[in-house]
Amino acid sequence: MKTMVIAGAGKGLGLSIAKRFGKEDFQIALIARTADKLQFMVDELKEKGIEASYFVADLGNKEQVEKAVEAIKEKYGKIDVLEFSPGGSMTAVNALEVTAENARESFEALVVNAIYVVNSVVTDMVERGEGALLFTSGLSAMYPIPILGNVGIAMSGLRNYIANLHAALAPKGILVANRPLGLLIKAAGTGGANDPEVIADMWYQVYTEKLGGEEEYPKGVTPETMLF
Repeated sequence: MKTMVIAGAGKGLGLSIAKRFGKEDFQIALIARTADKLQFMVDELKEKGIEASYFVADLGNKEQVEKAVEAIKEKYGKIDVLEFSPGGSMTAVNALEVTAENARESFEALVVNAIYVVNSVVTDMVERGEGALLFTSGLSAMYPIPILGNVGIAMSGLRNYIANLHAALAPKGILVANRPLGLLIKAAGTGGANDPEVIADMWYQVYTEKLGGEEEYPKGVTPETMLF
């Protein structure tokens, strides 16, 4: 069986992605900070016959991330797919309210966390010449959205990092894909592009068809046409 790690797993999109890949016989490893939330997700996955475990770690703590990834490899062996869902406790502020402090907070939650997670898995992928790094990001990386002043700065940095990973790793056989979402995610099962189950289907298609690189989701969305 293949193994998927979801870093920054949550009960919305993260759980839907876990279910989608788990349905295709992936073992699922969930990483986040809150054990109760993670246990809830593992229980729901196991009810559907999906092998799943959780590993508690703060993605902003390099040692905790490395320890969690080592524990995942000890339990499941190699890691085939990593999905990174940016999160953290950052608060979005208007462009005119950006400070060095809230910009740094967003940068650490998005870019630094991504670097820690990627560095913990990518060496093994390069040695094998296979693997996938999937990033769910936001439209503020691509367009000015003033209400996301500090977040947009960090998202842009994350976008650049992912683009460089794609350029460096695609020749080595590793899929790197970035899908900036131009929507607010609704409850699972509601249908439409906002449904996390629909987004999870998109991610499985990206993986199976090896659709690396960047493409906004839904395709062609702009700040003026974002889905709420």
